[in-house]
Amino acid sequence: MYNHQSDFPIAPAIAILFVGLMLAGVIYSAIMARKRREALFVLAQRLKLDFDAGQDFGVPGRFGFLKQLDQGDNRYATNVLSGNYRHNEILAFDYHYETYTYDKTGRHTEHHWFSFFILTLPVDFPDLTIRRENFLTKIAEVFGYQDIKFESAEFSKTFCVRSPDKKFAYDVCNPQMMEYLLANRDLSVEIENNVIALAFDTRLAAEQFELDLQRLVEIRSRLPEYLFTNA
Repeated sequence: MYNHQSDFPIAPAIAILFVGLMLAGVIYSAIMARKRREALFVLAQRLKLDFDAGQDFGVPGRFGFLKQLDQGDNRYATNVLSGNYRHNEILAFDYHYETYTYDKTGRHTEHHWFSFFILTLPVDFPDLTIRRENFLTKIAEVFGYQDIKFESAEFSKTFCVRSPDKKFAYDVCNPQMMEYLLANRDLSVEIENNVIALAFDTRLAAEQFELDLQRLVEIRSRLPEYLFTNA
């Protein structure tokens, strides 16, 4: 009996297919990144903001006191929107940093990306973070990193609030602010020095940028004015 075998080797064919799929993925990612960059440029023009698609290494230096921007190596902002938005000076950008892992084959670089929004305030304030309660925040509390509790049990259960100044935390997390944050539970807020910042754990779509600029201004509007007049 004759056993027919293909003259075309299977292993090289699989390797060629794999390389082709990898190349197609790289090309697709590049096309989508270009389209997103163009959409952000159009958004910046419509909102009368400046736009810079380059790598801005100055942002980590200016705002390195913010916890989300103070991690990893090779830190830079890109796709930066800046200027005056609804009577507030803002920055909105994608942020990159690197971390490293090691094994027997050597060092491996991991690239991290997320979107970040900053609004400049006229005065300096103490450090305050408002983040969703999760497993890690609960573990940290066990080891002494206590969060601040509020009269609203739902708010205290949903968010982890930390600040060295409890009075300031209570002033910021007033009933109007708590109500707004409970309606926008994906927000992670940090106030320190003269900025309010929102951090997201991924690069947002261009249309989401405008929504989060609006939410950043809404948070600013819920800060009591006496915080500024008494500063």
